[in-house]
Amino acid sequence: MSWCLLFLLVVYLSWGFFIFGNSQLQSSQTQVLQQLRKHLEYPQVLESWNDYKDLCYLPPSSQMSIVCQGNSISELKIMGDKPAKVSKFDIFPIPNLTLSDGFSIDSFVTTLARLTTLRVLSLVSLGMWGSLPDKIHRLQSLESLDLCSNFLYGSIPPQISRMVKLQILSLDENFFNGTIPDWFDSFSNLTILSLKSNYLEGTFPTSIGKSNKLVNLALSHNVISGKLPDLSSLTSLHVLDLRENKLESELPMMPKGLVNALLSKNLFSGEIPQHFGKLSQLQHLDMSFNLLEGTPPAKLFALPNISYLNLASNMLTGSLPEHLTCSGVLGFVDISNNRLKGGLPTCLRSSSGNRVVKFGGNCLSLDLQNQHKSSYCENKMTAHGSAGKSLGVLIAVILGIVVLVSILAFCFLYLFRRYCPRGTSEQHLLRKGTQDNSVTTLSSELLASARFVSEASKLGTQSVPLYRLFTVRELNEATNNFDQSMFLGKGSLGEIYKGRLDNGAYVAIRCLALFKRHSIRNLKLRLDLLSKLRHPNLVCLLGHCIDGERDDSSINRVFLVYEYIPNGDLHGHLSETSPEKVLKWSERLAILIGIAKAVHFLHTGMLPGFFNNQLKTKNILLDENRIAKLSDYGLSIITNEIDKHGAKGEEKVTWQITKLKDDVFSFGFILLEMLVGPTTARKGESYLLNEMASFGSQDGRRRMVDPVVLSTCSEESLLTVISITNKCISTESTNTHPSFEDVLWNLQYAEQVQTASDGDQRSEISSQP
Repeated sequence: MSWCLLFLLVVYLSWGFFIFGNSQLQSSQTQVLQQLRKHLEYPQVLESWNDYKDLCYLPPSSQMSIVCQGNSISELKIMGDKPAKVSKFDIFPIPNLTLSDGFSIDSFVTTLARLTTLRVLSLVSLGMWGSLPDKIHRLQSLESLDLCSNFLYGSIPPQISRMVKLQILSLDENFFNGTIPDWFDSFSNLTILSLKSNYLEGTFPTSIGKSNKLVNLALSHNVISGKLPDLSSLTSLHVLDLRENKLESELPMMPKGLVNALLSKNLFSGEIPQHFGKLSQLQHLDMSFNLLEGTPPAKLFALPNISYLNLASNMLTGSLPEHLTCSGVLGFVDISNNRLKGGLPTCLRSSSGNRVVKFGGNCLSLDLQNQHKSSYCENKMTAHGSAGKSLGVLIAVILGIVVLVSILAFCFLYLFRRYCPRGTSEQHLLRKGTQDNSVTTLSSELLASARFVSEASKLGTQSVPLYRLFTVRELNEATNNFDQSMFLGKGSLGEIYKGRLDNGAYVAIRCLALFKRHSIRNLKLRLDLLSKLRHPNLVCLLGHCIDGERDDSSINRVFLVYEYIPNGDLHGHLSETSPEKVLKWSERLAILIGIAKAVHFLHTGMLPGFFNNQLKTKNILLDENRIAKLSDYGLSIITNEIDKHGAKGEEKVTWQITKLKDDVFSFGFILLEMLVGPTTARKGESYLLNEMASFGSQDGRRRMVDPVVLSTCSEESLLTVISITNKCISTESTNTHPSFEDVLWNLQYAEQVQTASDGDQRSEISSQP
């Protein structure tokens, strides 16, 4: 008997331990939730998070709920008190309506993406503002995403299409603009798509027609235009809400199972299709404020489930049948402000029970006080027909003018190119330069069409000096004729001197020697591209000087004039041994993030991108605030132009856009030097690659990692950086290297984990007696 009792006790304790172990939320996920709360600036709805150590046990409410599966979060729903109830939003934070200027949607999503097991996410009316970043797609397990009533703007990220498990996507009441996406067929299980009350434009997405599991489609209150396609393939669709857009086609075929169709305030024209009278499931139909014509189908009023029918403010004509049959559940009918004549059917008269019927503004033969004379409707019809003919004539005239102007423009262009081949546009200059030189480092098409991505070009442009041209005389005066006392160093790309301009500002002047004749036009175009690079983490290029630019044959040197950064390079700072000067782990992360942002900008901020950017710790300068700035970036666009004229018999050199992976690999060694310090890094690339396996064990990390890093880092932060470093310097295949977006994302997460850890340590210290 005692053995039986003992057995039952063991089973009970084991079961209890199992339940506890599976319901206890992982500490890392609890930490992520607290970081999210901090990002959201501690909203009142989350105050209860202070009272529970394990947030899985937090009782749900109408404003907040957390659901866990095992020891991970599967559902997170938060509703705040900052709805997007403003008529205009100029992308700047609004006091008391949005989160503060310090909020970063990018950092918020970076943190959020660590909840990899999330299936349901709802963040409503929280005052979040900014452009939703592509990295939202990292929430690969999401089945429901609801970000309604915030202040999110810009395009809807195309990377959302990679979240193939989504069943619900709701982005209502934000400020998304641009063309409405057309990748909704990526979601094979999508049931609800709601993008109401944004500023989306373009034509109706054809991909929606392939989403045959769609139940609810709501695109109202946008600027969607053009034709509405056949929707009959959406056999599961019950709700269609397209109100207040600019759709201007005839009404298409609708799915037979449609229950609610809200089509008001568009530009739909033509007659109401007869098949609308066969939609037996239809309960609510609103087609008011359109341009619909003809007599409405009598069967509409008799649909077995129709309870609301609004056809007001169209151009409907003709007479309704006297013995029209109305559905027994039809409670509201509005046919007002059309051009209907004749009498009102018996079932639509006010004596018909509790049914509300509005019919004013027509030419009906009853309630004459609120009706027009019959001539009004006839005149309107005639005027409409005349207007249509006039419009047709006007369109024909306009098309004729457009065709004529196009022909004249074509002739002018042909004559101009035939008789004026020496045009001075940049594109012509570039082509001439290309012809003069058999070897070109950039195709004329890329250079001539180079452009900035609009968002990226705005980064760091405030308070940055304008780019200018310098004279040789100015530079001689600034450097005392390039005196040796102003010499800063010499690298593979030429000598560098310190200079002082007339206004007292110090600059760094790089001298690039040219060895052979080449086109000055090509060179100027490349310098022009380089001058457009502006970012807070790039050493600012202030201008250039071409020595001897009277003609191509007399060019000797090119000088690049940069802002002067007086605080040394990263390699030197890593070599510091004094306690007050050593770089702690959090400071190293901030530097790495700054440089990663700069390189990501170089790759994506301009088309074509700038690659092979000489990434090494000696080319990373720190200003007086230890803000990292990358130097020697983008010079391959010039040096390749120079190098190709170097030695005789040298093979053709091309500026390859495919060198993205070179930067990732080089940045991996910067990460590695940050981890191990310069002393270990000096042992060479082969040694470091062989020792990477050591980072997998705690003993190996103690042996390899810089003691300053070990004493100032949290384990999770360190392991995150080690992981991305290993991927960057992988020698198996460049295809396995991460993108710079991935690198940046991991570094930002490592920084947030470290910040949280530092905060916990300070709290523990302050709480000690």
